[in-house]
Amino acid sequence: MAGKTMRAVQYSGYGGGFSALKHVEIPVPSPKKDEVLLKLEAASINPVDWKIQKGLLRPLLPPKFPFIPVTDVAGEVIELGSAVKDFEAGDKVVSMLSVKKGGGLAEYAVASSNLTVNRPPEVSAADGAGLPISACTALQVLKSGGAQFDGTTKPLNVLITAASGGVGHYAVQLAKLANLHVTATCGARNIEFVKSLGADEVLDYKTSEGASLKSPSGKMYDIVIHCTVGIGWSTFEPNLSDHGKVIDITPSPATFLSSALKKLTFAKKMIVPLLALPTKADMQYLAGLVKDGRLKTVVDSKYPLSNAEDAWAKSIGGHATGKIIVEISST
Repeated sequence: MAGKTMRAVQYSGYGGGFSALKHVEIPVPSPKKDEVLLKLEAASINPVDWKIQKGLLRPLLPPKFPFIPVTDVAGEVIELGSAVKDFEAGDKVVSMLSVKKGGGLAEYAVASSNLTVNRPPEVSAADGAGLPISACTALQVLKSGGAQFDGTTKPLNVLITAASGGVGHYAVQLAKLANLHVTATCGARNIEFVKSLGADEVLDYKTSEGASLKSPSGKMYDIVIHCTVGIGWSTFEPNLSDHGKVIDITPSPATFLSSALKKLTFAKKMIVPLLALPTKADMQYLAGLVKDGRLKTVVDSKYPLSNAEDAWAKSIGGHATGKIIVEISST
């Protein structure tokens, strides 16, 4: 691929939202010894992608401009680095690209072989591209709360906020696979959708009952998977079991402070910040669940690479049901 060019979408500074995305023609990257070059078929936008653009992780990310955003992709292996032994050209895969390098909004990208897994034929590119950050986060949050996926989980009650979103819709399905009782919150238009994922109880977050987070059946929550913002500890605390914990996947500095104070005072009820790091093992497990029909990626909308800025704006809007997918190519 040396000397060839590709279409890509990038931005050249902090801020600007979708209007700052620019379509460019740049050289196809080359894989290092432990990397694979992928011809991308689909990419999935996560909120962290545009939060990085807003500058919420400056000066760490991005390390330099211009920057091609998005990390969660599915595609086909085109070239192998010299040290890569577990893939072959032509393999269909799911991968999480380097957060520092990005590269998902492009026709080709290099990926670490350590965060790339084979994609079974039963798993479409869109299905696979949704998994790395969102599904891995849902899986790791549930595990950190005590859920087991081997049939040995003790009865637990879980609350999932923003259950119709990217992480939330996977969390509902995975919680039911672990035989947990699921109470979920979402907007009124998504109540039946969230029920269809397996939720036992669903609250409209805009009603007084939903705002209080109280289980309709009076259950106290052992785990809260907190996928949104703007809900204070005073709302969570009366709904928690004696040793219940709120696991916050978008923690603010206040979350870290509150968590530290509760540890210092030996509080039984906890709030725990969690920044999930996808692993190869988790991605393989999740791809297997999709293959077997036990987990599904719900796609809110699909956009071609030529309209990537529309997908970006949709994600910033914050009301997607499931995942937003950018289709790069079909071959």
